[in-house]
Amino acid sequence: MADGPRRAPEELRSHRWFGPDSLRGFGHRSRMKQLGYSLEEFTGRPVIAIVNTWSDLSCCHGHFRERAEAVRRGVWDAGGFPVEIPVLTLAEPFQKPSAMMFRNLLAIETEEVLRSYPVDGAVLMGGCDKTTPALLMGAFSLDIPCVFLPAGPMLRGNWRGTVLGSGSDVWKSWADRQAGVLDECAWREIEDGIARSNGHCMTMGTASTMTAAVDALGMTLTGASSIPAVDANHSRMAAACGRRIVELAWQGAAPSTLLDARSFDNAATTVLALGGSTNAVIHLVALARRAGIAFDLGRFDTMARTTPVLADIRPGGRFLMEDLYYAGGLRALLVRLGDRIHGDAATVTGRTLGEEIAGAEVYDDEVIRPLDRPVSAEGGLAILRGSLAPDGAVIKTVAASPSLLRHRGPAVVFDDYPDLAARIDDPALGIDERSVLVLRGAGPVGAPGMPEWGMLPIPKRLLAAGVRDLVRISDARMSGTSYGTCVLHVSPESAVGGPLALVRDGDPIALDADARRLDLEVEPAELERRRAQLPPPPAGPARSAYGELYVRHVTQAHLGCDFDFARPGHDVPEPYID
Repeated sequence: MADGPRRAPEELRSHRWFGPDSLRGFGHRSRMKQLGYSLEEFTGRPVIAIVNTWSDLSCCHGHFRERAEAVRRGVWDAGGFPVEIPVLTLAEPFQKPSAMMFRNLLAIETEEVLRSYPVDGAVLMGGCDKTTPALLMGAFSLDIPCVFLPAGPMLRGNWRGTVLGSGSDVWKSWADRQAGVLDECAWREIEDGIARSNGHCMTMGTASTMTAAVDALGMTLTGASSIPAVDANHSRMAAACGRRIVELAWQGAAPSTLLDARSFDNAATTVLALGGSTNAVIHLVALARRAGIAFDLGRFDTMARTTPVLADIRPGGRFLMEDLYYAGGLRALLVRLGDRIHGDAATVTGRTLGEEIAGAEVYDDEVIRPLDRPVSAEGGLAILRGSLAPDGAVIKTVAASPSLLRHRGPAVVFDDYPDLAARIDDPALGIDERSVLVLRGAGPVGAPGMPEWGMLPIPKRLLAAGVRDLVRISDARMSGTSYGTCVLHVSPESAVGGPLALVRDGDPIALDADARRLDLEVEPAELERRRAQLPPPPAGPARSAYGELYVRHVTQAHLGCDFDFARPGHDVPEPYID
């Protein structure tokens, strides 16, 4: 795919602000001169927004001030005019009740900031879990030329000579501490050593999964997602993003000219081959919807049955993102997938994905496995359906206990997370290895915001006895760095009347991941009787303005948890300038 013809300067979107010999044109130009710029700097050349999600609380993006300067250097070098625009920070570790609740807010802000200002293209700087889909959702709705700049993974963690992975080793170490086999001194040392640099989680959590998915989607410089955040190559990549977006702006090469069904198939295949985060299912569905492309849970599951897991990355494997980079990075993984990748799909580089990955090599067959020796013969995720999840649920099979992927046991039900926290260690519940823990009230509406509560804790007495996994089911999400036999995103959720609301203690629940089934084995007549007895939904606590908007308009998990009024905005008129 070759670059297209360049537009004339008068065809640039920013020309509508800066070009006319009018009262408004005078005002726009004079205010730019007030900022210290000369007319030659900002007219007749593409204006490029550097959309920066940096803040003092965004540990994943702590290096973005410096990277924004590298982008700026690249834009100037290519003859563009850079303008940095800060937007909402979604700092996964700190933001409550869940950064997921604010993904749609950042998507709206991104779209409207770019729509309302004189911008011809954008470099979208993100990486921490929800920033990646949020920035692209907004850019897709506006349909403006853009390049995504991934934050990159942090360095490996270290404790007493042991390599640590963010998230994954937190849960394991906490289980050991609860079981009494890890003392406070060791716990504090792990706290000091698990996150050693800027960058997002270096396990195959949601951040690494989504940046890789967007890389395969064609919206980054191919292979950029693998570069560690503090590697010098990352700064050079940022400058290259700045240079590339100027050319895309000249061409008017918006996402709608690049993306199609092949692009989303490539993204999903990549998620599956990486053993990626369950959260990617929600985000890819939302992104496809914003791009106006059909992509649903059924398509994802069809691909899962034929896509092997090749990346041996934690939590489903042994290694970390730094190891993946040194093993050849995402380009090498895509080459190894062969004809499972649509090589003729377009990318922002101006070349096809196949052209971009040609010649890439795998340097470590343990990190990126050969096709005849995969981590798993099928993709690391599965979509479940059944009487407990009519619209679908998700399980990360590669991070689950194989012995529990086919299981039948009695339910132990918790109505919300405070109920779970208060009672999980109550011996009167009689929780044992057969039990199926059920959490409801944790979905998009019920929580609200669908927090990462899906890795339900295991009772201390079972941890002390050596039990490290149980079947756990919820309408929540879980961190991509988590592990265990956790069924997530049960849809529809309990708060809107989904079958999860009808489960009672002792009800038999059957999970069969191979058959893609999740069933509540209770007679339909009994379930209808219970439904008739459900109390009306509680009024709920007072909410903020955005909280009220969210609860009223968020869609269910199988539809991407986007707002029901969001749409591909390609036909929305440009702002009027008199």
